[in-house]
Amino acid sequence: MKYTRLTKEQFEELHPEFTNFLATQSIDKAEWDKIKVEKPEVAEQELDVFSDLIWEGVLAKAEYLEHFSKNHIFLFQCFETEVKSIVLKSLVPEIDFLTKDGLQWLSDNMFTETIEMKVGKKVFTEERNVSIFSLIQQGAFLSDGQLFQQINSIIES
Repeated sequence: MKYTRLTKEQFEELHPEFTNFLATQSIDKAEWDKIKVEKPEVAEQELDVFSDLIWEGVLAKAEYLEHFSKNHIFLFQCFETEVKSIVLKSLVPEIDFLTKDGLQWLSDNMFTETIEMKVGKKVFTEERNVSIFSLIQQGAFLSDGQLFQQINSIIES
């Protein structure tokens, strides 16, 4: 497997797509039920292949990611060969960006000496989608990029 297997909830959400995936291999519901019982290793392989296909599609479309921790916010914009990052760090240790109050504090103090802001760029050293998946495994999530764009436009002006 290239990525990780989808969760039970994700499979349930993608049930119609999984059914179509099996159909492309001439596997109907009766055949699938039989495979699960008689050849569980084949069923496992099918689940893995489908998971990788879904991840490939999602990661190929991924443009923005965000990762929040107590004192840091990491914002990423992904391009074909590189990722641009904006890192916000609270220099006030008791601020917690994982709370509503912490985010309000960030909004009020964005351009003060209590926030350290760094901008960076990194060329992907491995395949783009694998690099993005690695960020997701570390806690990042896909976003609409609104926060990145807002902060980036302020930085660039």
